[in-house]
Amino acid sequence: MAAETTQNTHARMQRLAAVRPRLVSFARLQLREPALAEDTVQEALATAIEKDDDFAGRSGYETWVFGILKYKILDALRAQRRQGKWQPFVDDGDNEAIDRQFQQSGHWQVAARPSDWGDPEATFANEHFWQVFDACMIALPDNIARVFSLRELMGLSTADICKETGLKENNCWVILHRARLRLRACIERGYLSEHAPQHGLSERGK
Repeated sequence: MAAETTQNTHARMQRLAAVRPRLVSFARLQLREPALAEDTVQEALATAIEKDDDFAGRSGYETWVFGILKYKILDALRAQRRQGKWQPFVDDGDNEAIDRQFQQSGHWQVAARPSDWGDPEATFANEHFWQVFDACMIALPDNIARVFSLRELMGLSTADICKETGLKENNCWVILHRARLRLRACIERGYLSEHAPQHGLSERGK
């Protein structure tokens, strides 16, 4: 039994070492501070090792570790905000630029229609896609990236995001919309132009 426990522990340590680069990359996207991201990942890994017996196997081990990291990232984000490290949320004045991409009916303007992303499963399994995605996320203004990450990568509700950031709900939705448009444009330039046929989508939000 002791030998089996030691073997399982060794296997878990190997899996933690293998997943660590992905954890660091994820934390950097959220926190925008490489050193803080490294420290936060170390805390998450230490917690995973300490609470190894709590892993019930209801999800994958890596998924469980990512769940621990998400809580650590939220703690770090709150600390950043308390320390005044967040830039004020200001209107960057691009509402008209966004509106110009749509017809009055809500359909995309022809020139602004999104490109065809091809087979979603194949796209999301492509390592180059995620390299482009990471680069596009890093290129976003900090606050826009932070709100998008909280919603789409961390899984927070809009109400929780407003609570964490102090934003009003309508402002939160505007920021999320801007983030999606900017990411789409960036990904189309950096990935889809090389990998997907250029067929537009006609409906807003598809």
